[in-house]
Amino acid sequence: MLLYVTVGTNDLKRAGAFYDAVLPALGYRRQRQDETEIGYGADGDVRVRFWVVTPFNRAPATYGNGVSIALVAETRGAVDAFHAAALAAGGTDEGAPGLRPFHANFYGAWVRDLDGNKIAAVCERPE
Repeated sequence: MLLYVTVGTNDLKRAGAFYDAVLPALGYRRQRQDETEIGYGADGDVRVRFWVVTPFNRAPATYGNGVSIALVAETRGAVDAFHAAALAAGGTDEGAPGLRPFHANFYGAWVRDLDGNKIAAVCERPE
């Protein structure tokens, strides 16, 4: 259903350094960039799916209350690595890695990036 998602930043260089450190744990890397945005995706995907952008209207970036973006993790270990990398890169914990009650195999972790955007990594495979 989703084509791509964006998160806003007030410091693209700093946000890029954060996501460069965090997203490889999930198999995503920087694919594109210019002076207003950085795009991440998996090798072999036909498009960039996750964008970090400075707002088009030039107003300050803010995060949404109630907004959470969940990224697919292939393994529970990838969820753990995502969470650890995010905290090491200056993110804040919003939910340590673990099983959640959504279904028997829902293993996820939530963090806030340096701009306050809430990002999750979720593995739904049994292990």
